Amino acid sequence: MPGMELFGAEERKEIMDVLETGALFRYNHDEMRKGHWKAKELENEVENFTGAKFAHAVSSGSTAVATALAAAGIGHGDEVIVPPFTYIATVEAVLFAGALPVFAEIDENLCLSAEGIEKVVTDKTKAVLLVHMTGAAADMDSIMPVIEKHNLTLVEDAGQALGAFYKGKSVGLFGKTGSFSFDFFKITTAAEGGLFITNDENAYKLADSYSDHGHDHIGNNRGMENHPIIGFNYRISELHAAVGKAQMQKINMLRDKNRANKQYLKEKLSQIKGITFRPMPDPEGDSATFLNFFLPTTSDAGNVMKEFVKDGVQGCNYWFTNMYHFINQWDHLKNLESAAPLAIHHLGAPQDYNNLQLPKSQEVIGKLISLGIKATWSKAEMDMLADKMIIAIKRIIG
Repeated sequence: MPGMELFGAEERKEIMDVLETGALFRYNHDEMRKGHWKAKELENEVENFTGAKFAHAVSSGSTAVATALAAAGIGHGDEVIVPPFTYIATVEAVLFAGALPVFAEIDENLCLSAEGIEKVVTDKTKAVLLVHMTGAAADMDSIMPVIEKHNLTLVEDAGQALGAFYKGKSVGLFGKTGSFSFDFFKITTAAEGGLFITNDENAYKLADSYSDHGHDHIGNNRGMENHPIIGFNYRISELHAAVGKAQMQKINMLRDKNRANKQYLKEKLSQIKGITFRPMPDPEGDSATFLNFFLPTTSDAGNVMKEFVKDGVQGCNYWFTNMYHFINQWDHLKNLESAAPLAIHHLGAPQDYNNLQLPKSQEVIGKLISLGIKATWSKAEMDMLADKMIIAIKRIIG
């Protein structure tokens, strides 16, 4: 993925700013900093890029979505609609908030569908945790009327979708709160890190305190700060934020290269009869980190992946058997195996997770193969990759 492809002088410079001052902690110590506030500078970059009124950097994408839930007021006993296709952290965040996950269907756009949400809404539903998967937005024109109809709180997990917009609006800004991941595999990375965004000032203040043991961050004496709420430690370090700042300054270039390379490979693969591509409702807003295509059947997709492995085709994901992105492999979740009791053990699960009926999601993910796009590919490398993929696919579907 692009972020980790392009570490260079910019990242080293930002890191050295921090190391030379010794101010690795994101708060206070003004006298040591020599004007360097990397977490704040990263937040400013994200605000400027997304158009968010408020951004707050935290330690990971997982803690970002946990912060987004808390700042949106989602907690103990609340039923939250989630997709079966997402990184497992989405569901973990709901569980550790004391809330109760309710799984709904996705569609060919790989995100929760309006129909899927509508089908599982009850009078107990408090929120929808919408995940914008593999670099592009959900169908917001159809989803928002359902959210508004049932007066639900929308929280967005855009962990894989920084750089994605929907009709000019950044993902993460349609709901009460939103989140991004800056881990090693994202379009821009801090090695480890995450970002909370919102246009709601009160939600921002809650997130700012919640992610740092409830501190209000008023004044310059940390030991004397007030604590308006109970919180925990989700802080990002200045070192990680330094890397993230340098990476955010490259995001437009990375996204442009992604889009060009994705389009080139899509045109190459389009010659194969029998495959189709993800039908995005707003292709212009794609961050282009993945090229998603469907084989005619689940069996075909599984067999094509075997051919890819045999032929040395790298960078493709078959989520249907992936251990941490699709519900089929989440036995620990289905059986609610945890280190210690969670709220769901006392309140009871709202669904029988071992016997969920999600035929649309099974069909979509069963036929899906996702190719991660690299910004640094040469034309020759893409030609070689496409040729290998075409040969392998044609062995299976002719």
